[in-house]
Amino acid sequence: MADSSDTAQVRAVLDQFATALHNKDAAAVVALYADDAVDYDLAPPLRIDTRQVRDPAYIQEWFDTWASPIDSRPHDVTVRVGGDIAYAFGLRHMTGTKTDGTEVDLWFRCTACLMRKAGAWKIVHMHNSVPFAMDGSDRALLDLKP
Repeated sequence: MADSSDTAQVRAVLDQFATALHNKDAAAVVALYADDAVDYDLAPPLRIDTRQVRDPAYIQEWFDTWASPIDSRPHDVTVRVGGDIAYAFGLRHMTGTKTDGTEVDLWFRCTACLMRKAGAWKIVHMHNSVPFAMDGSDRALLDLKP
C-alpha cells in the first residue's frame, strides 16, 4: 500500500510541473523529467523522444508561442503509488493567450507516470490527449468541458 507521503510527493512534483509551465521555465520543466522520459502530447509528433523532452530549447519553442503565463490546473486527479512507480490521471484545464492573440481555454486528459530514482520522484512519461469525433470527420473535440 502506498505511503501517504509518497502520494503527497507525487502531487508536489505535478504541482511543480504546473508552476514551471505557468512561469514558462523550460529548465524547471526539464528538471522534473527522468533521463529516459518520453511524452505523448497534444501537438505532433506522435512520440516526443527523450532527447526532445530533456531539451530546454525544445520546450522553450512552445513557451515562446504564449504571450501570457500558461495556466494549467488539475481537475479530479487520482494518484496511485506502488513501490517506486506512480501514476496520476485526471483532467487539466489550460488557459492563456497565444502570441497571435488567440485565447486558449482547453480541457484535456492527462496521465503522468513517475518513478522514484535515487530517492526523488521523476516524470518518466506524460500523455495528454483530447477526444475526437468518431462521425467520420476525425475532428478534435476541443470544446468539451467536464
